[in-house]
Amino acid sequence: MPPVCLRERLVLRIPIVFIGKYFEKVEKMRETIIEAIEREKIIAIVRGAEPAQCRAVAQALYAGGIRLMEITYNQKAPETWQATADAIGALAKEYEGRMFVGAGTVTSPELVEMTAKAGGAFIISPDTDVAVIQKTRELGLVSMPGAMTPSEIKTAHNAGADFVKLFPVGSLGAGYLKAVKAPLSHIKMMAVGGVNEENAAEFLKAGAVGLGVGGNLAKKAWIEAGAFEKLTAAAKALVEAVRSAG
Repeated sequence: MPPVCLRERLVLRIPIVFIGKYFEKVEKMRETIIEAIEREKIIAIVRGAEPAQCRAVAQALYAGGIRLMEITYNQKAPETWQATADAIGALAKEYEGRMFVGAGTVTSPELVEMTAKAGGAFIISPDTDVAVIQKTRELGLVSMPGAMTPSEIKTAHNAGADFVKLFPVGSLGAGYLKAVKAPLSHIKMMAVGGVNEENAAEFLKAGAVGLGVGGNLAKKAWIEAGAFEKLTAAAKALVEAVRSAG
């Protein structure tokens, strides 16, 4: 259910029956995306690619079995943010019903709004920012903030996060994930940062419900060289590794 302030604004303009149907539709879509994340388990992180390259990257990843794709905002270049949002929107429309596309490195409520307006499916952040989480939920998107400590993980969950991105998990190790999950077993955690084909199964067995994989999958050098067949091959290998984990 959206915040009271949003509901009140809509009530002034739209008959109540349509408001109810709208929010039912939004929540149903959120549930569909959450189910896809838990089922597919892999979110491909595309970082550093030019917006114009994202379509070819998406085609390569989809051919390799990827069904969730994150395109990150470059925090060093705010002038590129709108182009990134446009790329997210274009791919979300092109792959509607086949692959969910969302935004990564989302560090402000304004970027959440930009992503929602473009048609993105989810919001992923490197940190736990309550304002970002709340705006994500308010706009009906799936929330995946980053966290490292138990306190950060619980803060993110209490703020409304659908999943908490344990980051950087590659430096922390599967043992850390398993230890944190013991007292916080009710919180869905994604393993992100340093995940690859060789350790994917280990993180899933330690308790992660899914994985975010970036540089070990959508390598910038491959993208710049136009070697998209390598992305497809890497995606296939990762998907197979995840399936083998049961």
